[in-house]
Amino acid sequence: MTWSIIARDTQTGAFGVLCASRALAVGAVVPHGAGRTGAIATQAFANPFFGVDGLRMLGEGCSSQDIVCALAAADEGRDHRQVHVIDRTGSAACHTGAACIAWSGSVSAPNVSVAGNVLAGPQVVEATLNAYLAASALDFDERLIVAMEAGECAGGDSRGRQSCAIRIWSDAPFASFDLRVDDHSEPLKELRRLWRLAHQGYAPFQTACPPARSRPASRTGTPSIGCAPNMPRPGTPDIRNSRRSQP
Repeated sequence: MTWSIIARDTQTGAFGVLCASRALAVGAVVPHGAGRTGAIATQAFANPFFGVDGLRMLGEGCSSQDIVCALAAADEGRDHRQVHVIDRTGSAACHTGAACIAWSGSVSAPNVSVAGNVLAGPQVVEATLNAYLAASALDFDERLIVAMEAGECAGGDSRGRQSCAIRIWSDAPFASFDLRVDDHSEPLKELRRLWRLAHQGYAPFQTACPPARSRPASRTGTPSIGCAPNMPRPGTPDIRNSRRSQP
């Protein structure tokens, strides 16, 4: 009961998923991915194991088509599932179960796939895909948002709207950009607002200082593992508030 776009950014190699639904907290279940690996959206009667097992197979170098076939074949609930996958080469594949509620289906192009169920009609996925392809001049995250906004204008989820989420993976196994709207009367509009806020602080920080295991905590080169800024080093007493705690 959702529709989503998954894509590989040819400029940066990043993978992204943006999903929207007339269901609570769609971002908690649908989007899965990893940097330099691929992306997956599991929806309809979503099976989270499609994300877990699919990512493992992507990491092993399996193609999107092989992954979709394997996931569907192993699941007795396949007729009620919808899943689409994009692999590290940008190839996409989709499974839409025969029992998925109409309208349900998918469209794709190199490096992008759009799939949905319980939609107003095929025009929803078509408008989403066309808007994404036409917005190549935009940054990847905004390009995904523009695409889903076009799908919403074409009718979106036939039951209405409630939640949406965007996740982007750059180089790491965790998301480099992650925003969710879990319950809102206009979730895509709220996502657009959060996106603007993110680019005022969160996104520039991620670009200027991306997380790394070996990043030094100070000019002396002291490792930062296990120590947040201004926190005591392991094995040393914390006396920062000792005066305040005295009577």
